[in-house]
Amino acid sequence: MNTISTKNAPQAIGPYSQAIVANGFIFTSGQIALTKEGTFLDADITTQSEQVLKNLSEILNAGGSSLDKVVKTTIFLTDINDFAIVNEIYSKAFGVHKPSRSTVGVKSLPKNAKVEIEAVALI
Repeated sequence: MNTISTKNAPQAIGPYSQAIVANGFIFTSGQIALTKEGTFLDADITTQSEQVLKNLSEILNAGGSSLDKVVKTTIFLTDINDFAIVNEIYSKAFGVHKPSRSTVGVKSLPKNAKVEIEAVALI
């Protein structure tokens, strides 16, 4: 088991790793709209979703993977009415690749984020 850490994505804001590699998979922690410097983007759902997917991509790359190798994602939304907008941004990031996915409506997220996404990918 290996811990993944990159300066190209925000550092963990709690006692956890950006990602863990185990048995040929990389498991990312949930990402919110933090810049790599740790500044929270208190912005619209489009801007937050784009930043979250950028963070995931950077973490996956640091672990020897990529968005093209993602097998499962989980999306957490504080407003399920943002589902269609997030789908649009998500589709642009993944292109023709369509990993399995769950989307969950939640009451709140750290730093009052609108969206959080975690991923499992092949190495």
